[in-house]
Amino acid sequence: MSDRPPQSNDQSNDPTEAEPTQTAPASTNGYQRIVCESPASGVARIMLNRPEAANAQDKQMLYELTAAFDAAAADDEVKVIILGAHGKHFSSGHDLRDRSSMDGFDTVGPVAGFAKPGAEGWMSTEQEIYTGMCARWRDIPKPTIAQVQGKVIAGGLMLVWPCDLVVASEDATFSDPVVAFGVNGVEYFAHAFELGARRAKELLFTGESMSAAEARDVGMVNRVVPRDELAQATLELAVRIASRPSMGLKLAKMSVNQSVDAMGFPQALQQAFGLQHVGHAHNQWVHGMLVDPAGAAVIRADAAAGR
Repeated sequence: MSDRPPQSNDQSNDPTEAEPTQTAPASTNGYQRIVCESPASGVARIMLNRPEAANAQDKQMLYELTAAFDAAAADDEVKVIILGAHGKHFSSGHDLRDRSSMDGFDTVGPVAGFAKPGAEGWMSTEQEIYTGMCARWRDIPKPTIAQVQGKVIAGGLMLVWPCDLVVASEDATFSDPVVAFGVNGVEYFAHAFELGARRAKELLFTGESMSAAEARDVGMVNRVVPRDELAQATLELAVRIASRPSMGLKLAKMSVNQSVDAMGFPQALQQAFGLQHVGHAHNQWVHGMLVDPAGAAVIRADAAAGR
């Protein structure tokens, strides 16, 4: 393995999904990758704001998203948080073009050693910006709702799954094709809990996408609405939830999360995360990089074939 893995990862945002002609709305609060809104009393809305890159996630977006979640969690006037995205697609996954180092960010987790050589440094990086941040978002003591449209690919699932509820447009699709890269899936490995064991295996083995309707049928999505009604339907749900006492909402969320935890959810995530790094180490040994480079062609071919 090399002394320091390249600053890239195993999820691919297909550049064909980008929207270079679309103008992103002006960001707020000093953010560059997100927009923060207050669409109704008691409701905060955070919008991913890289439509020109199909909302591919670089480190800056993830740290800005964490800061915005923290701010909404700390605001006693906010009772419900919506996470949405500007543009045609919710998120095409991790931004493989991101070469930023961890030096420019104020880290949020009990993790260190980002500049260490070999697997040690890269494992620390993924613990911080993937599994660590997802767990942090999941445990926000307020209800969160993902407002989802278009494609949700690989790392995009890691933004949706930590949310408590999911409202999707009829055109939304969900996929995790990264087995083609020689790894087990995205780092927040909630597949079996979200989809059930056999459907999770099919999604991973084939790389095929799942429709919003099927995602609702297996329990991953709560509601499916027409695309032009997505924002309003999500806001109406948030307003209804915000009419409940904050204490009751907090306790209900904690109770459900703790029930899932009692089923072994945290342990399953950590075990899968370890296997992710077995995959990285294998690929580094065989291919000289964190992922199997042949995977990109496989994923693009599937996309061209409509799978």
